[in-house]
Amino acid sequence: MRKYIGELALLVTAIIWGSGFVASAVALEHYTPYQILAARFFIGALLLGVVFAKKLKGIRKSTLLKGAALGFFLYVAFALQTVGLQYTTPSKNAFLTAVNVVIVPFLGWLIYKRKIDWYELSGAVLALIGVALLSLQFSAEVNVGDVLTLFCAVGFAFHIFFTARFVKEEDPVLLTLLQMATASVIGFVVVLFRGETGFSMDPNGALPLLYLAVFSTTLAFLLQTIAQKFISDTKAAIILATESFWGMVFSVILLSEVLTLKMLLGACFILTAILLSETKPGFLKKKQIEKIT
Repeated sequence: MRKYIGELALLVTAIIWGSGFVASAVALEHYTPYQILAARFFIGALLLGVVFAKKLKGIRKSTLLKGAALGFFLYVAFALQTVGLQYTTPSKNAFLTAVNVVIVPFLGWLIYKRKIDWYELSGAVLALIGVALLSLQFSAEVNVGDVLTLFCAVGFAFHIFFTARFVKEEDPVLLTLLQMATASVIGFVVVLFRGETGFSMDPNGALPLLYLAVFSTTLAFLLQTIAQKFISDTKAAIILATESFWGMVFSVILLSEVLTLKMLLGACFILTAILLSETKPGFLKKKQIEKIT
């Protein structure tokens, strides 16, 4: 039963994150990317702190350190994603972010020397082809927003990778709360450093920002962290990868974005790469190439 609850929680998380691309695009018309990040993480930490105040009494040093590490990766990834959204479209931003699921296996190899098979290698190649179709113009130039989003994917890969390991030993609620608090502190330091202290209360901007804070931040990350305690990394990666699909759906429906054949082909390559590298479909099973050690 916990397994199915975990799968449902991750699906809801993916849908919320997908809709968050549109909310971010609207909020950016009223706030700077750094104001959005500081506000959403502060509200997230505040809400979790109020609801789960009793858990803070038994907090351990290891939980503090791990939560802070996750918060650092989380802020960096979101900063790159949000700033990148200023220069690229929501659907491209969503699909390029999804590359993180292909990066995760390579982190396992680099950090823990975990073996990589040909499925993962093939998935990486397909992902690169998909990224090229989405990002490169006929002039062979790369949009700065696409580059920032790719770096954001690396940040999210680190976040997912270490969340999967930390949540096995620590309280998922405390990990979520601490990473929100850490990201919030970093966010406000950046805002003060940049002198962006003026904050608009225009409902047209405040409502999307509140949606990002309550749903895309507080609820979504709490669901993700708790779910990864009861579900395998492979299954979690597949479900969370649908975030990019939902991002495209919401941007087309709500922002009237026009999809091109090139974008659709790129999206198909990336999704195929994710599924191939994570599921290792049985009908393609052959003798594996010599594994990387």
